[in-house]
Formats: sequence, structure tokens, C-alpha cells
Amino acid sequence: MLDGRALRRSRNKRLKERVPSLERPPGLAVVLVGEDPASQVYVSMKGKVAERIGFHHRQIDLPADTPQAVVEATVDSLNADPAIDGILVQLPLPGDLDDKAVVERILPEKDVDGLTAASLGRLMQGRPVMVPCTPLGVMRLLASAEVPLSGASACVIGRSILVGRPIAALLEQANATVTLCHSRTRDLEAVVRRSDVVVVAIGRPEAIPGTWIREGAAVIDVGINRLGDDRLVGDVHYETAAARAGAITPVPGGVGPMTIAMLMENTFRASVIRQGASAELIADL
Repeated sequence: MLDGRALRRSRNKRLKERVPSLERPPGLAVVLVGEDPASQVYVSMKGKVAERIGFHHRQIDLPADTPQAVVEATVDSLNADPAIDGILVQLPLPGDLDDKAVVERILPEKDVDGLTAASLGRLMQGRPVMVPCTPLGVMRLLASAEVPLSGASACVIGRSILVGRPIAALLEQANATVTLCHSRTRDLEAVVRRSDVVVVAIGRPEAIPGTWIREGAAVIDVGINRLGDDRLVGDVHYETAAARAGAITPVPGGVGPMTIAMLMENTFRASVIRQGASAELIADL
């Protein structure tokens, strides 16, 4: 079992030990628009982790009916704040607000969520600076289990710009042969059965049967879905998949904790670069 909580703790501990080496604490600002309960919980978790590590943290709460221009002006003010190294806008934004336009206001050097066109463009060119947090967390989990990627057959199910496409790019850059699957993929079962690494991010509860998993394959389940009985499950049927997989992430406790851990590492990286601190501090992140 690929324990994201344990890996997050160890990486956060290492990060906390490095913060005193900087002239000032790394600064993270999170913008939350509206009162979506899930977003509130997630943003609160980010703030608590940031404070435990020793970061300077700001949360900017805006009502759901905030005009687009005001949300963008909020981002602009954070761009200009020298104490803020990283800016994250909690998505999705409510109502008719334009997510993409707001994200594009973030300066690339403060884009710790890795979602601006500049960040994603560098990733696709194979020279990333800020990698989207969930895909980066997936790669850290695979590395922690020493899953061999060079020459491996990998499939990524789900092609969102937030998760699927960046993960496919990172796996390809690790020399895996990647098939990016989606709702129009023909014979998805056959693709999964021949894959050494399976990453699923489609947001459909237990959509991938465990019987499709190749014996010994690594399975990364990015999905988290709440069922009617209030159970949380992934996009893969865990019990049957775990019986066949060589490594597998649980839900919850797998990818989710690593997403926040990677946000902290991206913020630390941004701070080191902006402060002109020693590159050795981020050489092994």
C-alpha cells in the first residue's frame, strides 16, 4: 500500500528543517471564493500544514458574488506582495467567474499550483519549474515505492489539464510508454490489462474493476468519491485491485495527502528562487 500520509509527514518534516535557512519564511496565499464546504475544509487543511512547517500563510475569503474584476485585482495585489511567494486560487470558482482568466493573472514565479499556461508549457517542453501538485505527488509516490518507469507500459485514464495530461507528460519524461485514455478510448480493458502502471483520474466511483489490473502492476487512484452511505471510494475497485497489484494507493490516504505536501514544496521552491537562496535547498525536492 502506497501510504500518502506517511510520505507526506516525512517530506514535510524535511521541509520544516530547511525553512530556517531562508532570510524570511516562505509565503503562501490562498484565495477562496464562496462558501463551498469541501473547498473550505481543503483550504483550512492547507493553512494548517503551512503553519506547522513554518510558512507565512494568508487566506483571502471572498463572497460567491464577487465580480470577476475584484477577484483578478485580489490576485494582482498578491503578485505585488513581496512576502508572498506562492498564490493558489481554490478551484472551481463559483457562478460565472472565469477560472482560466483568474489563474492566468498569477505570475509564473508564484504559480505554485502549476496551472498557468507558462507553467504547463514548460512542463510539456520537459523543463518544468512548477509542476501541478497532484501529478507531482503521484510521481513522488511511485518513486517512494521504487516502481520502475523506464521502459514501462503506463496508462493514464482521464485527460484533464489539472491531472491526466500533466501526469502523462511526467511519465513520458520518465521514459515510460504512455497511453492517455478517455471516454472515447476503444477497449479500455485491454489497455489496462497490458499496463505496468495504471493512473486513474476520472471521478467515477469504482469505475475500473480490479480484475482488469495486470498482476504486479502499480495502481495510482486519484479519484475520491462519496457514496450514498457516506463511504469514500476511489475510481478503482480497491479490494479486487489490491489482490493483484504490486503497489496501490488507498482512498482516502493515498494521493490526497501528497497534493498538499507538493503545494508546500512548490511554495518552498518558489521562495528559494525568489530570495536567491542556495539551490542546494531544493536540489532533491
